Amino acid sequence: MKVADLFKYKDERMKILHFTWLAFFISFFTWYNMAPMATTMMQSMNWLTPQHIAALGILNVALTIPARIVIGTLLDRFGPRIIYSSLLIVMSIPAIVFAFADGWLQLMISRLILGSIGASFVIGIRMVSEWFPPKDVGFAEGIYGGWGNFGSAAAAMVLPYIGLTLFGGDEGWRYALAITGVICFAYGIIYYFVVRDTPEGKPLIKPKRTGAMEVSSWKDMIQLILWSIPLGGALAVSSWRLERLNFISTAALYTIWVIIGLVFIYQVYQILKVNVPILRVGVPKDDQYKFKNVAALNSTYFANFGAELAIVSMLPMFFQLTFSLTPATAGIIAASFAFINLVARPLGGLLSDRMGSRRNVMLVYMIGISIGLLGMGFIDSSWPLVFAVLLTMLTSVFVQGAEGATFAVIPMIKKRITGQIAGMAGAYGNVGATIYLTLYTFVTPQQFFFILAGGAITSFVICYFFLEEPKNSFGEEYYLSSEDLSEGETLDTQVPVAKKKAL
Repeated sequence: MKVADLFKYKDERMKILHFTWLAFFISFFTWYNMAPMATTMMQSMNWLTPQHIAALGILNVALTIPARIVIGTLLDRFGPRIIYSSLLIVMSIPAIVFAFADGWLQLMISRLILGSIGASFVIGIRMVSEWFPPKDVGFAEGIYGGWGNFGSAAAAMVLPYIGLTLFGGDEGWRYALAITGVICFAYGIIYYFVVRDTPEGKPLIKPKRTGAMEVSSWKDMIQLILWSIPLGGALAVSSWRLERLNFISTAALYTIWVIIGLVFIYQVYQILKVNVPILRVGVPKDDQYKFKNVAALNSTYFANFGAELAIVSMLPMFFQLTFSLTPATAGIIAASFAFINLVARPLGGLLSDRMGSRRNVMLVYMIGISIGLLGMGFIDSSWPLVFAVLLTMLTSVFVQGAEGATFAVIPMIKKRITGQIAGMAGAYGNVGATIYLTLYTFVTPQQFFFILAGGAITSFVICYFFLEEPKNSFGEEYYLSSEDLSEGETLDTQVPVAKKKAL
């Protein structure tokens, strides 16, 4: 696959790719609609304070972690087309409610629910992997993630103009936010009618059981349970941050922790319910996969996407205070992270496709992140500003390229549970951001960069020892086991016999 192929709009694969990254773009455009209008909201609702905005920021990502796990399971069961459309349509409701809310309870609940739209990323990962073969999937996933993720930057650039200039007045910001919900709703309907889950004649391979991720050994099941703990832990940390901001009481905090604990117990029950019968019978050798590969990719997304979200949150103030810049200038420098994503993430996927070893590309990127972040830890006012900006941009190339490299591997771990694997890895990105931003409140910016570098180095070590080169990494078809093939025959009852044999 070449860059020029992206503009072959008559190619159905490219049509699916463009419609899908646009769905992701609209999701992020809607999800991050609050940040550029925050100061306007405080002026319009004079009771709203910076502490309220900070709390809304926490609520905006709180449900993203469980939502990515749930959505990953649903899309493997029902297919990406209907799940993407449904998510966009349903999330338009809290987006519009938030736009016209006039009380704290309405703002809080609608923002909390709207955070689930962040799970949209996971859906497109499976959709793209259904349409692109292993040899091209890294670049295709990079385009999907990199171009779609730009929706957050587009919201920052466009919504202030729409709210303050196009509509104007004291309530103009409300209509700007509401438009994002209307676009979300409309595109959810459009997406349902213009895409399909798989190319003609190709069945959608579904998991044997739903409710939890399938594993291949008792050891892997224990690892799955252990790696599920931080997902609830991040939610516990987020609720603790809300308590520290005095938005929930200590009693409410303990109640939330109890609920998180009960949900985890239920999650463990589901893991046992799905996997114990399978493991008792035994998993055929050709159908086995190693969970340690999932764990390694969880760690990479924790270290790269988690770092990206954390850096974007603190970078404007860091440059403003370190180099005595105006807020506008510091904001432009920080925005370079989002702009670089347009190229860096597809580049990471492309290199994974072209360099002959997806594992080695992943390792090089994690080393690059580590070195870049270590260097940023030494930035101070004595540095020439241009050098500091160049190092920041170079580091962001590695950070976002690593994200592309991560999701160039995920579709090949175990095809029929791609959604669940992508959901878990994606959730770990948010776990990383939650943990990093919490740690940031206790350290200096320079120390923070060293912490981020430590996370990247740790991920490198995990990948070095646990990440394996996937089967059929650069083939024309994904590796499918005998179980997958028999499932495909069962599901694809309407495909002509000749086409089934061709598969």
